[in-house]
Amino acid sequence: MTTWNLEGTKHHILICNGSSCMRKGGEEVTQAIRDEIKQLELDDKVHTTRTRCNGRCKDACVTIVYPEGIWYKALTEDIGREIVRSHIGQGKILEESVVYTYDQEGFVAPENSDSIEGISKKVKEEV
Repeated sequence: MTTWNLEGTKHHILICNGSSCMRKGGEEVTQAIRDEIKQLELDDKVHTTRTRCNGRCKDACVTIVYPEGIWYKALTEDIGREIVRSHIGQGKILEESVVYTYDQEGFVAPENSDSIEGISKKVKEEV
């Protein structure tokens, strides 16, 4: 098992490899993102992690980019590569693929999003 030294890392990309995302090309998206990072020689600046379900199955395939907290939806191999080139390489967010952004108040869906709102998490009742 590898233990990475993450000093100098500027971005962390979480790539959903849950069952819904895998059925919609998650493996191919994962490989495309990692390949683009390698092609652009960004290995020392970008760390990727395969995750299990990120809870946005209707938006599959989902990828999250930190530290910005941008959630991307409906990824294809081409969109995955473009995230690396544009978002990571140039700081340009791919607005048409965003399902959530992060601000001081928490995660916010763009006003023009065609993604489903989803169900609310239950709040525990105090007894």
